[in-house]
Amino acid sequence: MFKCTKEDLKKFYYKYILRKKYIRTGFCKKCGQCCQNIYIKHDNKVISDKIEFYKLNKKNKYLDFEITGKDETGLIFKCKLLDENTNLCKNHKNRDFICRRYPQEEIFSFGAKLANGCGYKFEPVESFEDVFFKVVKQKSRF
Repeated sequence: MFKCTKEDLKKFYYKYILRKKYIRTGFCKKCGQCCQNIYIKHDNKVISDKIEFYKLNKKNKYLDFEITGKDETGLIFKCKLLDENTNLCKNHKNRDFICRRYPQEEIFSFGAKLANGCGYKFEPVESFEDVFFKVVKQKSRF
């Protein structure tokens, strides 16, 4: 009989139900770094064109963000609501959906990283050992 632990159920839920490769752990340290150097993903792609961004603004999208630069990934934004003295959001209760979900696993899919000193971490749903033993087990069948 297969013995299922709470950890096994958690891995199953993240991997097969939520289709996640990483689990977010940790907490916000209120450093404000996540409110700067932001990529905004819209319609499943990172916004990379100023004209596209301004068109979205006219539709009342992403009004709290301003362009601060551009790199090979896309436009880089900063939130206008970051209080630079306290590193807190000036409108935290009504913050944008992007902010409510930060950080997301997708951050890795386009090469972004968590800011140095961020209190959040992403841990793989499956450890290296889990993956290694699966591969060894599959190879031993042949």
